[in-house]
Amino acid sequence: MSKAQLVITAVVVEGRSKSEVARDYDVSRYWVQQLVKRYETEGPAAFQPHSRRPHHHPNAVDHDIEEKIVRLRKTLTKAGYDAGATTIFEHLHRDPGTPKVPAVSTIWRVLSRRGFITPQPQKRPRSSWIRFEAEQPNQRWQADVTHWHLADGTPVEILNILDDHSRLAIASHARTVTTGPDVVDTFLAAITTWGTPAGLLTDNGAIFTARQRGNGRTTLEIVLGELGIRYDHSRPYHPQTCGKVERFHQTEKKYLRAQPPAATLAELQTQIDTFTGYYNTQRPHRALHRHTPRQAYDNRPKAIPTGYKIPPHYRVRTDRIDKGGSITIRYNSRLHHIGLSKHLRGTKVTVLINDLDIRVLHHDTGQLIRKLTLDPTRDYQPRGVKPGNSPTNRPHL
Repeated sequence: MSKAQLVITAVVVEGRSKSEVARDYDVSRYWVQQLVKRYETEGPAAFQPHSRRPHHHPNAVDHDIEEKIVRLRKTLTKAGYDAGATTIFEHLHRDPGTPKVPAVSTIWRVLSRRGFITPQPQKRPRSSWIRFEAEQPNQRWQADVTHWHLADGTPVEILNILDDHSRLAIASHARTVTTGPDVVDTFLAAITTWGTPAGLLTDNGAIFTARQRGNGRTTLEIVLGELGIRYDHSRPYHPQTCGKVERFHQTEKKYLRAQPPAATLAELQTQIDTFTGYYNTQRPHRALHRHTPRQAYDNRPKAIPTGYKIPPHYRVRTDRIDKGGSITIRYNSRLHHIGLSKHLRGTKVTVLINDLDIRVLHHDTGQLIRKLTLDPTRDYQPRGVKPGNSPTNRPHL
């Protein structure tokens, strides 16, 4: 038996006064009066506890505001943009037709109540994360390539360059295959728009660096050295180092999935340009205190290169002459074939490389087989002798 039923029974059945009952059960006389009135109106239903929720809430979200929140959620999601509570808050804040904008937490509760959000278990607190961020715009750019496909299934690659400090999308370019020279072209075009960065961070892809493939240099590494730009790499199999541009890939692909599949590269590039325009100038970024990347980029002075210059390029490598009588050398991300002699096929050689000056020596005897100055404009480097006039017992100069 509930306490309410005891109180009502003492007053109604036993005929005791309300004041006496209130003293005996250690409750207020007003509550006893309310219970008796409720019993007279509702009957035995008064024995059950009633909700204490107020009938009116002066701070409740207006119905029109709630519907606007739902419409924004649906519109942004359909377009492939971020539609979280923070983004919706910024869109409402910019709308002059919304004089009183609810808090982000209130917007989240509205979306949760309407079934747009599934609450998740408590995650690791952000304060425990180990993060790094450039202090100035252009202090460090991050670059990486991600994969996509056209409407007919043709695979394409998208090169993205992101500013580490502001998360500004510096460049986003789609190509069927992205090569080393393509990276340089996109990078130099970005410099003409956004200025020269002080540093660049990439993974160890062959189009970016030759660090994991010997002592050679790619075109990008040479250009960065000549411009005085510091070049850093993530360690192998650790994409978290380039986490900002990796996260940008996800945001960009979410948008592209919401669009009609592009039939051509030009159509895909148009979609990418539309997305980067929205991302840079309209989308509030939670890591930037709800500013847009363009606002964060413009709010601080830009970093400039520190003056690091590329050191002289020299290396020593061991190779074996192939069946065609040549060996290959990589320069500026391009392979060049150096002709030696078919009579020497299978011979093990030592190659001394000092930028464009190359010497090929017999590995066992040290005899000079050929020396030349590499012509970067040509694939095959001919020996300049007529066929049959190259005896195997003398150097080929």
